[in-house]
Formats: sequence, structure tokens, C-alpha cells
Amino acid sequence: MSAERLRGDGLFPPGAYDRDDEEPDDRFYTMPRKVVHIDDGAIAALGRLYAEVLPAGGRLLDLMSSWRSHLPPGAREVIGLGLNAEEMVDNPQLAKSIVHDVNRDPRLPFADGEFDGAMCAVSIQYVTHPLRLFRELQRVLRPGAPFVVSFSNRCFPTKAVAVWLGSTDPQHRLLVRSYFEAAGGWTDVKDEERLVYGNGDPLYAVWGRRA
Repeated sequence: MSAERLRGDGLFPPGAYDRDDEEPDDRFYTMPRKVVHIDDGAIAALGRLYAEVLPAGGRLLDLMSSWRSHLPPGAREVIGLGLNAEEMVDNPQLAKSIVHDVNRDPRLPFADGEFDGAMCAVSIQYVTHPLRLFRELQRVLRPGAPFVVSFSNRCFPTKAVAVWLGSTDPQHRLLVRSYFEAAGGWTDVKDEERLVYGNGDPLYAVWGRRA
């Protein structure tokens, strides 16, 4: 069976991981987009979450990385994995960056147990092979290491998968939680609404630890 037919890894019916724009993702991200996809309040809330969950030191993987990682200050080695080299070069928190399309190849180019933590900010809605990707994260993390997935109510709709576009924000939390649970190898899975009150962007997060 082809990789295309394995989209979603069987978690949902065929078509759930189709997208309006099926052009290869590396073409869509050829031009750098040096913008933040959540507002200042949500960025601050994300930084607080990272300070609570991610280890203060060690080696971290910024999955589907861009020009900002929103990590709190601190000594750590951060490796970025994303689609636009120029964006990642401009990220002051990255020690190293690697261009890699996780939809084309969900296998991550790292050794087993290489990282002390990982995060994926406002990008999970574009992932077409979530279970394989979450199993890869489980492989490259050390036992007990956290993986934090955050998202808001924004996206590039032509690149977001159908199941995401057809779901509400509370359902998005359940969807991402189901990725952790169905992939296996995760423990202590939590999901929260880190609401920014007023007219700002909401921030939602789901995270778990490598068993």
C-alpha cells in the first residue's frame, strides 16, 4: 500500500487527511514567512507552558520549526526541523537546523533517544501521517522526555487536513490527544486550554511523556 493510502495511519476513514492543496509542502514553504502565527498573549502563554513542562537544560527538538521557537530564556541546545532553511537560520534559539518534510517522510533523521524534550507549535494541523510521526517522536526521545503540541484557532486552510478543518477547537484537543494514545509509547498525557482572555488568540496544548 502506498504512503498516500496510509495517510492518517488508519485512525480515521479515507479522506480525513486530504488537503485542498496537495502540492508538495516544500514548494508551499519555498518563500520564507517571517511572521508569528499567534499574538503576543498566546506567545507569552506558550513560553510559560514550555517553562513548566520542558527541561531547563538538555537537548530539545523543535519540530516543524520556523524563525521563532518561543522558548523561555535558558541554556539548552535546540535543533530545528522544518521546511524553510532561511527561516530557521534567523531563529536565535536554534543551535542547528535541518530541512525535512515530515509529510513526505515521517521518519526523523535522528538516532534513538537523542532528545530530552520536543515541541511542535501551531503546526500539527498540517500533519498527514500523525501516528507514524508520534511514534518517531517516541523513538528519538529519552524515557520520561516530554513532547508538547500547541495550537490556536489559526491555520493555512489549504494545507490543513480535512479532519482538522471539520472540527471545533475542543475537538482539536481530543484529536491531538488521540494521536498520543493511538501511537502508543506515551504516558501522563494532558490537554489544556491556556486561554488568553479578552480579544486575543486562544492557546491549546496537549503533551505527554515518552514511556
